[in-house]
Order: sequence, then C-alpha cells, then structure tokens
Amino acid sequence: MTLDLLDDDVTVGARPSQPTRILLTLFGDYWWRRSEQLPSASLVALLAEFGVSDVAARAALSRLVRHGLLLTSKHGRRTFYGLSERAIRVLDDGVWRIFSFGQSKPPWDGLWSLVAFSIPEEKRHLRYVLRDRLHWLGFAPFYDGLWVSPHDRLSDVASELAELSITSVTMFRASIKEGTPETGAPQRAWDLDVLHTCYQRFIADVQALRSSMESGELSQEEALKARTYIMDSWRGFPALDPDLPDEMLPSDWPRARARQLFIEMYDQLGSLAQRRVQQIIARYSPELAVYARYHRAEERLHVFNK
Repeated sequence: MTLDLLDDDVTVGARPSQPTRILLTLFGDYWWRRSEQLPSASLVALLAEFGVSDVAARAALSRLVRHGLLLTSKHGRRTFYGLSERAIRVLDDGVWRIFSFGQSKPPWDGLWSLVAFSIPEEKRHLRYVLRDRLHWLGFAPFYDGLWVSPHDRLSDVASELAELSITSVTMFRASIKEGTPETGAPQRAWDLDVLHTCYQRFIADVQALRSSMESGELSQEEALKARTYIMDSWRGFPALDPDLPDEMLPSDWPRARARQLFIEMYDQLGSLAQRRVQQIIARYSPELAVYARYHRAEERLHVFNK
C-alpha cells in the first residue's frame, strides 16, 4: 500500500513543498504509532514552520481525511486529527523501506522480476496509479507495459494488483540469456549517471548541514526543517535506485556514503527537532506535547526485526 495522494514527482534534493507530504513526514517522525489525536491548530502551526499558509494546511488535513489517512473528532469548538489504522500501516511500510534501503544484502541470485500489464484506455487512470506503485516497489519501465526489478517483490506487486482489481497482468522471474546484447540489459531501464549525480548532491547538502550543526549554528526551528528535508530527500531514493547487485555498479557508487550520512544526521538532529515539535504542540495541548518524540534509525529497524 502506498500513498497515492503524494502523486507529485520525486525530486531528490528538493526541499519538501507539498503540505500533505510534510504533514505525513512529521507524523511519521514524531507521532509514530500513536493513537492520540492532536488539535488542528497545532498541526497548522507545525506546517507554518515550513511556510505553509493556514488555508493550505487545513486543505491538506481535509485531503488526508478524505483519503482515509487521518481521523477527525470534535471536542467543543476544537477539531482534532489522528492517524487512522490505514495510515499506521502505510507509515510502517514507508519506515521499513526508507531505513532498510541501502543496507548490506545477500548475494544476488541472478533472477529478475518482470511485470507485464495491459490496461484499457477507459481505465487509464489505473495505469498512473499502478506505475506509481511499481516505482515505489523499485521497478522501472523496460519496454511498453513491461516493468523490471532485480529483486523478488512480486508478492508485493500481487497485493497492489489485488487492491486495484487489475487482472490483465503477467508476473514472472527470469535470468538473462547469454548472448543478449548490451542494449537489452535490464539495468539500462535506469539512468545511473543521473542517479549518481542525485546522490552526490544529497551528500553535499547533508555535509553542509552537519557542518552547521557541529558549529552550533542550528536552532531548534532549523533542526526541525533540516531533519524533515533530509528525510523527504532520502525517501525518494528507493523509488529511483533499483539497488542493483554490486557487480552491476561502478566501484565508486555513492549510495553507502549517502545512507551513512542520512542515518547520522537524522539521528543527531532528532533531539533539537523534537523540542521544537513539543513547543508547538504545547501551545495548544501541553498534556499531549510530551508524547511527541523522535526515533533513531536503529530503533525503527529494530521494531521490524523482532
């Protein structure tokens, strides 16, 4: 299950601009798996930290309610919002993919996963939804209607297809026959040069943030924005990077360095960012503010590795 409402293109290195994207990132980073509902005014104020207007913030809240990701309730004249069960599942899926991406992996078995589909013109909206979900699962279009991944994620694809009621699909795993020309190699479905540049830009940005933090220049407000920025940037990579086997990558591939910097800075910025989130929530609900807390990357992965 993926967040179809976040249908804007992933731009690694760009600062988050979609209010719904920012809000879900904040929920995932500081209100993960909590059932308590927060005052709408506190969520609007949190979004204001990122330059989101009150009108845009309330529209984002309404949109998340319509998509079944937020629940809402009234207490007197105050409106409260909290994560739905669906949102908790979606955020859990995202947390696992974001923090496990780039970890060491077992030797590749040499098999590619392929998905071929045909969707009639009158249901073309499903093409866009399916493409978004295949991208999220690490697939890329190889030929028209044929998507490929070096990993065995066909069970995940089957779940997505069932949810979308798409049946005109064939899924299989296969190896490349010896003698296949280089132009037919599946890894050509990805532009590794562009991806390399994205990683290098991310590394440079995070190194600059680290220098600012180490020199004591980052305020709590800046730490919150910086942590959200690097999370929003890093989570774009699983959809862009096929995580190809090492033997298919250049020797200087920068993914490992980028992941190391992401984890280090995400953890180090957590305390400062948490204080800012608590300050904002405390203006409207001091009793709830204490529940806002950051989570280290290792803590996140430990939950799923039990």
